[in-house]
Formats: sequence, structure tokens, C-alpha cells
Amino acid sequence: MKLHELRPTPGSKKRKKRVGRGTASGHGKTSGRGHKGQKARSGGGVRPGFEGGQNPLILRLPKRGFTNAPFKKEYAYVNVGELNVFPPGSVVGPEELLARGIVKKLGDGLKVLGDGELEVTLTVRAHKFSRGAVEKIEAAGGRVEVI
Repeated sequence: MKLHELRPTPGSKKRKKRVGRGTASGHGKTSGRGHKGQKARSGGGVRPGFEGGQNPLILRLPKRGFTNAPFKKEYAYVNVGELNVFPPGSVVGPEELLARGIVKKLGDGLKVLGDGELEVTLTVRAHKFSRGAVEKIEAAGGRVEVI
């Protein structure tokens, strides 16, 4: 097979429909738009969801729930098992976690969760702690400080 012998797979290339090019083409005169009316005009047609003036479905259905978006708090989460990289006796806060790359961005604060095991004694400073995290940090001989 040579480069000049290459052909596209049969059926993979479709010809563009050329409308308004005479009656013999099958798409002449009205160009497949039928006779008159809104859909035959330039720029004609209705917006998505329009039901001919009838009350649309989106308005007929009841509203549910609420959004708390403006007051939503987004915390950075870290598990106690990830704190084993720090040397014993050190103070671990949000700045140290950012510097090490354990947390990518802080947002509204830092929350420490209780997944994993803590083998070093640390003083952990954060905005929030889960109950399990407090138990594991204190069981390892460490201290918890709420910022």
C-alpha cells in the first residue's frame, strides 16, 4: 500500500447537503423547510423548553430544597495517619501542612479527621477536629489546639 492509494473508509465521509440548488436536487425551492411559518423564516424557531405558550414543565413542577451556597464553608481535610511524616514533638499547623504539600489549599480552615494511626507525639493546631482524631492524637501523647 502506498500513500497515494489511501482512501477513507466507505461511509465515513458524508457529502454536505446543498439546499436551494434547484428542484432536481430534492432540496430546492423551500430548502427542506416546508411552506411559511415561524420555522421557515430566518432565525425562526422557539427556545428550548418552549411549549407553544402553555405553561412549561419547569414552571409546573414544584420548587424543592434550598441552596446554602453564600454561607457554605469549605475546609481542607487531613487524616491523622498523614501526620506521621513530622518529627516527634513538633507543632503541626495549617502552614506546615501547606509547606509539605499535604494540603493543597486551606479555604475556610483545616479539619483533622481520625483515619489512620498516629505513631508520633505532636501538637496539632487546626480549626476543627473530629472526635476520633482528638482521641488518637491524645492517645499518642500529643496535644490538640483549636485555632
